[in-house]
Amino acid sequence: MSTQSTYRLEPEASQLQPETPKAPGHQRRHTLPANEFRCLTPEDAASVFEIEREAFISVLGICPLYLEEIKHFLTLCPELSMGWFQEGRLVAFIIGSLWDQERLTQESMTLHRPGGHTAHLRALAVHHTFRGQGKGSILMWRFLHHLGRQPAVRRAVLMCEDALVPFYQKFGFRLVGPCAITLGSLTFNELQRSMWDHASRRRNSGS
Repeated sequence: MSTQSTYRLEPEASQLQPETPKAPGHQRRHTLPANEFRCLTPEDAASVFEIEREAFISVLGICPLYLEEIKHFLTLCPELSMGWFQEGRLVAFIIGSLWDQERLTQESMTLHRPGGHTAHLRALAVHHTFRGQGKGSILMWRFLHHLGRQPAVRRAVLMCEDALVPFYQKFGFRLVGPCAITLGSLTFNELQRSMWDHASRRRNSGS
């Protein structure tokens, strides 16, 4: 069973109701999709930073990416990002880039290596009004499925605090040890995940 089908979103109740006939000449009002998952663009950077700043500064006192860095990565590698929009509003996001070494290093914080085969997941955050609803998990499964459709990506890697290790292990990430990256006095764990299982499913499904 694919992870996408496991976490498929059900239609909104309003979408299940028969459409009420409209009077002649009545203009249909344009409505935004209830749920949309898509790659981010530099135009989304301000919304991304708003969520990230609240999510990370309130906990860590720092941001993994600041506004100009977000624009930078969304310009270089938008295909390694994903945003969840509800009625046009960004409610959660993931931003990544490519890396070309076995382990993360301090310079991987600022670099995108186009020839790399490792997707470095830089940030995952959910808008504070939507937390506690499982949106981070749903978005992660969607994003991993998306990565699995990119032939160049063979692994995914991320860094996180001790408390978040069990969360990422649910998605198949394994702890490989302390991360070489430090932010001020903060230290992190490095987790990695093979993407070969997603690639195999893609080949077997013929998609």
